[in-house]
Amino acid sequence: MCDGTLPGKIKNVGKRETMKDFFHGELEIIGMKGCKSFVDQVDNYICDWRGHERETYVTQAECPRFGTGEAKGLLHETQRGKDVYIIVDCFNYGPETEYNMYGQINRMSPDDHFSDLKRVIAAIGGKARRISVIMPMLYEGRQHRRSARESLDCAQALHELVNMGVSNIITFDAHDPRVANSIPLAGFDNVQVTYQMIKAFVKNIPDGQLKAGKTMMVSPDEGGMSRCMYYSSVLGLELGMFYKRRNYTVIVNGRNPIEAHEFLGNDVSGKDVIIVDDMISSGDSVIDIAYQLKQRGAKRIFVFASFGLFCNGLATMDKAYEDGAITKIFTTNLIYRTPELLSREWYCEVNLCKYVALIIDTLNHDMTISDLLNPVTRIHNLLDKVNKAEKAAGKEDK
Repeated sequence: MCDGTLPGKIKNVGKRETMKDFFHGELEIIGMKGCKSFVDQVDNYICDWRGHERETYVTQAECPRFGTGEAKGLLHETQRGKDVYIIVDCFNYGPETEYNMYGQINRMSPDDHFSDLKRVIAAIGGKARRISVIMPMLYEGRQHRRSARESLDCAQALHELVNMGVSNIITFDAHDPRVANSIPLAGFDNVQVTYQMIKAFVKNIPDGQLKAGKTMMVSPDEGGMSRCMYYSSVLGLELGMFYKRRNYTVIVNGRNPIEAHEFLGNDVSGKDVIIVDDMISSGDSVIDIAYQLKQRGAKRIFVFASFGLFCNGLATMDKAYEDGAITKIFTTNLIYRTPELLSREWYCEVNLCKYVALIIDTLNHDMTISDLLNPVTRIHNLLDKVNKAEKAAGKEDK
């Protein structure tokens, strides 16, 4: 047993033969309301990788509501001793989230989604081996620090989950990953989608050139510089940044309005520009920046954003596309996208289901996800493949 091999009859259980692999908890995946399509794709990947040992790894859970709008968490099978992964999209407002309250039809808010998450955790009743929450866009992630007499909602929410028994929280492209400091003794993984974005760009923009002098990375504000610096370093591209000059004397829609964007960087004339941000909320900032870049002579404008909220609708984006200010916007399928958004020519969806399935499958076997979180090797392999294809095409043309 010193080498970790299972002795005797235990060795014949399943396909895996090490102590580490055998003693992981039985996998269960719970998809909260509005996540069915995403969770089904994740489940299909895991079932394929495990040789369809089980028909599904998804556990059915629901949160039925009373006429007052109150609810309760309900599980249809025990989670005792299980390794449970709960996937929740706190920003889903699709038809699946509708409920009746005093005879009126409402749609769930982020607060409703978070409350339902806690209800399901409470329904597990502490019986699971461990509980991990996969919350792609972090609930209250933009309320991560205190600048006045105000609440610290994100830190408070993380504390609530940890106090309820959640051992690990997995999120994507957190607005400020330093919020993990609020739960220093619990697991907090902030996953980046750099590789998936680059892969989608290469696939959907055949004439795109991720080379110095041809393409430039631009951050829409100082807070997003770390993301752009990573892209710039890995791809070897020039880097620029816009500085948001805000009016701090007033608050509009929960934020200080932007008065102007000031550009810091090299000449963008004749270059493709990729704007990188964690989210598109109203879209006003990215549109303003796109128009400014076009005025400075940029060739094409692409946008990488992990989360496309488009809170104020799509009309302004449609106009920017018609004006030639924006060529393509890439966002992930980690949160809800409206059918109208999916139909737009300027929109490209980046599917993260396989990536999430890999994370779940790896963690379920108590193995490190460091290689999954560090995509540099995969990015370089992808670029080498692209360069070889370009050289081969060049020889054929000759």
